[in-house]
Amino acid sequence: MPRAGAPRVLTVAQLSNSVGDGAYYTCSALYFTQVVGLSPARLGVGLTVAWAVGSLAGVPLGHLADRRGPRGTAVLLALATAVAVASFLVIRSFAPFLIAVCLYATAQSGLAAARQALLAGLVAPAERTGVLAHLQSALNAGLAVGAALGGLALAHGSRGGYLAVFAVDALSFVVCAALTLRLPAVAPVARPVDDGPALAVLRDRPYALVTLLNAFLLLRMPLLSLAVPLWIALRAPQLTWLASALFVLNTLGVALFQVRTARSVTGLRSASRAVRVAGAVLLASCAVFALSAADLPLWATAAVLVAASALLLVGEMKQSAGSWQIGFDLAPDDRMGQYQGFFATSVAAARTLGPLLLTTTVVSWGVPGWLLLGAVFLAAGHAMGPAVRWARRDRPCALPEPGAAGPRAAATG
Repeated sequence: MPRAGAPRVLTVAQLSNSVGDGAYYTCSALYFTQVVGLSPARLGVGLTVAWAVGSLAGVPLGHLADRRGPRGTAVLLALATAVAVASFLVIRSFAPFLIAVCLYATAQSGLAAARQALLAGLVAPAERTGVLAHLQSALNAGLAVGAALGGLALAHGSRGGYLAVFAVDALSFVVCAALTLRLPAVAPVARPVDDGPALAVLRDRPYALVTLLNAFLLLRMPLLSLAVPLWIALRAPQLTWLASALFVLNTLGVALFQVRTARSVTGLRSASRAVRVAGAVLLASCAVFALSAADLPLWATAAVLVAASALLLVGEMKQSAGSWQIGFDLAPDDRMGQYQGFFATSVAAARTLGPLLLTTTVVSWGVPGWLLLGAVFLAAGHAMGPAVRWARRDRPCALPEPGAAGPRAAATG
């Protein structure tokens, strides 16, 4: 756990709702198809539309957090997420499902932006990446616990078990809101009359380029949950059980080592270097995954897949630490919420487009697809440094050195 105070409260709040999310992610697809009665096609369309709407809502909701205060906004959005999850308990058709899941994705996107703005207001710049590493570790630990709870519901196979999972998820966001209320209230940022457009991030081309490059790097996200299981099923069907084991090992690895990995990232220069290294490591991971297509003994194929997943874990942790620092340091203090909401669209883009791109390249094209994906990772990682330098030059004032400035003034309450 991080030090006492705001970092620890933020971490516990993250842990609470990630336990609920872990159970939800494990059971939601089967609940909506087998209990609610949606077809897989309708489920996919609904989720795609919802996350597209949520990604568009992140910037204005982040702007709301800047102008009205991130703590109150985060509390309201956590409660809105709880309401959306609770509504899943009673929906029985596609139209209510679409409305509820759009509310869920919108509230989740806004909550992420407001929470980042709240963290920026309470934690000194030099500590932010370390605190985010603790949050990521708590997220993975919570998801693992939640996935185990969801597994119990799946094993039980009853409607009541599924409903219990959604109730736990809704309650976890209520707990998150209550914990957030314990934090000091960060004062809203007053906007001067001549401060330019309200949503200035939409005109910030360097920051948009940084966000785009981050989206390319985040194509790693659906690898272990989608591409690798399909790859194993096609190339080594006797090892299908290994896909689940690799996912669990990744989750535990992030929980155990993300904080340690993030310690070397203290500013934009070290963050750019971490992302560049991540691109190279992710390329190596893709090359080793491609090697598993060779005619090897089954035990050797399993060893190659484990080695590739280990490289993926290292690349993921390096990329995460670097991107957190970059996303924060390049965002103006008075627009932190909207900038974090915009930066989070890279996650939404990877979630929305990643499955299609990865199944086309990796699963359909095989070895050439793996190498192409690795080349994309390498190019995006190396392009991040020049993009960050451009964004830094474009800032109207010099960026502070690591540790030179404290958090925004906050009023307790």
